[in-house]
Amino acid sequence: MSGSDFLVFYGCVLVVMLACRCLPLLALKGRPLSPRAAEALALIPPAAFAALVANDLFDPTAPLRAAPLLAAAVVALVARRTGSLIWCAVTGMVAYAALAALGLG
Repeated sequence: MSGSDFLVFYGCVLVVMLACRCLPLLALKGRPLSPRAAEALALIPPAAFAALVANDLFDPTAPLRAAPLLAAAVVALVARRTGSLIWCAVTGMVAYAALAALGLG
C-alpha cells in the first residue's frame, strides 16, 4: 500500500468514524432521551468494566488462579452493597494486592 493509498483509506475511515459519532449527537441535540434509552446508556460503563474483568479472569489459555477469583468475589460483594463502579475498582485492586502479598497471587 502506497502512502497516497493509505491517506485515502485513513481519510475515508476518519469520515465514517466522525459521522457515526457526531451525527447522532447533532440529531439528538436538545431532545430528551426516553427513560429506556437513558437506562441503556447508563449500563455501558459497568458492562465495559465487566467485560475487561471477565476477559482477564477467564482466559482459556491461562490457568485458573485463586487470587483473581477471590478478589472478584470481594468486588461482587462491594458492587451489590454500594453499586459504585469506583468503589468496585478500588476494592478489586486492594483485594488483589492483599491476596498477592499473602502469596495467593
